Amino acid sequence: MENSILKPLEIREAVIKSGEEKAKIKLKNGIILGILAGAFIAAGGSAAAVASHSVNNVGLSKLVSGIVFPVGIILVLICGAELFTGNNLMSIPVLEGRIKFKAMLRNWIIIYISNFIGATIISFLIFRSGMLDISGGQVGATLLKVASNKSGLSFSTAFTSGIMCNIIVCLAVWASYAAKDIVGKIVVAWFPIMAFVVCGFEHCVANMYYLTIAMLAKTNVLYVQASGLGAEKLALIGGKAFINNLIPVTLGNIVGGAILIGGAYFLAYRKDK
Repeated sequence: MENSILKPLEIREAVIKSGEEKAKIKLKNGIILGILAGAFIAAGGSAAAVASHSVNNVGLSKLVSGIVFPVGIILVLICGAELFTGNNLMSIPVLEGRIKFKAMLRNWIIIYISNFIGATIISFLIFRSGMLDISGGQVGATLLKVASNKSGLSFSTAFTSGIMCNIIVCLAVWASYAAKDIVGKIVVAWFPIMAFVVCGFEHCVANMYYLTIAMLAKTNVLYVQASGLGAEKLALIGGKAFINNLIPVTLGNIVGGAILIGGAYFLAYRKDK
């Protein structure tokens, strides 16, 4: 068993080496891989919405969504893509002195913007594909409700939920480094990601998709009527939602991933100097 997985100290070194490569990524490559990651996460969110939209039991609906959603993260890990939340683990090589803070920040900015572009592209394609028409527009209605709820969160709730989300996501990414085969990587990442979805924690890249697709869905009368949302709830869906939700969620993701998980593993396995 020990030969089939990396030990924690070996994982730490693998994360540091990966961070060093990410710090040197070319702008073109970063943009392309960031767009792909945003698209992968959006695809997972789309599939999860279709799978769970007709399930009335809240717990069961979240479970179904949680089972399907991880496909996005799996594609990121296996196919190769740059995801902002996972790249928060670059804090470890920064703390170790192996890369500069400025290099990490450059990566984060490039990947964050590119993730947004990827999520937006998929939102437009999904909207035009007719997928939201399923069940008489109930899929579109579901996505409107999801976005409205996210946009209505208080700053502290969104921030705290963002922390919890990226604690779990970065643990999934950390654990994926341990696996030496595709099946191992899929299994070890699947369940933590499923857990954060079931709990309803806030992921900034996933929200880029949910908030964008909802803005498009809002233009369709069928989806709006099927959602049963009042004018006050619908008013939460719009450009302002990106500020109200993404800012606290992104900050929370950074705290959860870069500081709490990255910092913890830096301290736990730090070599005395």
